[in-house]
Amino acid sequence: QVQLAESGGGLVQAGGSLRLSCAASGRTFSTYAMGWFRQAPGKERQLVAAITWTGSSTYYANSVKGRFTISRDNAKNTVYLQMNSLKPEDTAEYYCATRSTFDYNVRWLDPLWYDYWGQGTQVTVSS
Repeated sequence: QVQLAESGGGLVQAGGSLRLSCAASGRTFSTYAMGWFRQAPGKERQLVAAITWTGSSTYYANSVKGRFTISRDNAKNTVYLQMNSLKPEDTAEYYCATRSTFDYNVRWLDPLWYDYWGQGTQVTVSS
């Protein structure tokens, strides 16, 4: 089993930056892929960014491309989401998720593809 804990959320002005962290514990060696999702009130949960174990493959939603950067530090069992040039539209609760089983068929966008989820951290961007 893998446990995930998000941190780093908060209130920030538009144009500002935040860095989210997701610390993994348990069977951390099985976190073959990790992703960041977000969910705003009244909307579906959607993938923001994802990264594989090696970090060689990444995914970004078009809405955040060029502004957000996902990275991971396997030694620290942590994945990060650096968020720059934040917009009010980025306001949401952000969730960390991981795929624990190796799979050549990577399905970044499918929440059901992920096995474990954190509890979420709120990000609020004011205009």
